[in-house]
Amino acid sequence: MTNSAIFKSSVGKKALMGVTGLFLITFLVIHCSINAMIFLNDGGETFKKWGSFMGTNPIIRTMEIVLVAGFLVHIVDGLLLWKQNRDARPVKYAMNSANANSTWYSRSMGLLGTLLLIFLVIHTAHFWIPNRMQQGLTHWHNEIDLYGKMLEVFQNPVIVAIYIFGCVSLFWHLLHGFKSAFQSLGLNHTKYNSAIGWAGTAFSIVVPAIFALMPVSIYLGWIK
Repeated sequence: MTNSAIFKSSVGKKALMGVTGLFLITFLVIHCSINAMIFLNDGGETFKKWGSFMGTNPIIRTMEIVLVAGFLVHIVDGLLLWKQNRDARPVKYAMNSANANSTWYSRSMGLLGTLLLIFLVIHTAHFWIPNRMQQGLTHWHNEIDLYGKMLEVFQNPVIVAIYIFGCVSLFWHLLHGFKSAFQSLGLNHTKYNSAIGWAGTAFSIVVPAIFALMPVSIYLGWIK
């Protein structure tokens, strides 16, 4: 089977989904760690320091291109898998109980992924795009005050609610996606499946919770 045929197959698509999924999970760890520095409540000094490093370091900037490509591949591959699965089961049999065979969130990865895509567009419109536009206009010499921007954006309760909803969607998406990524790559084994499941559940709770706590803390005045 040629490489092209492999990636056109269901197995190939799932493997690609697993690789890009684990790559994006790594990004979430880094992104969450840096953003969590606002909880130091030092006026954003530590957050600004590391945020500026991530935004101006040439190596990180190059990796940013890879990151965007990873997001696009993950999204497109996910949509193709969703369509493929839907086309494979055009008729839902009345006697078949979906709940008995899988969880609702595992069956709703397409929907959850779409919600996350909408949230991602909103998030980048608030922070990433304005910052890159500012850098482009000043030949990469100046950035916007991301910390100050966070304090401004999260004064709006509607936006805070949207971010919380996005984090809830992320939780459900990760709850299935973390373990599924290992399975898709054949990295699951009876000896450590329980450990992967535990790590996936913990990751799915902790990371979205930290992301959600940031806008809530700013809106309630805990972070200034």
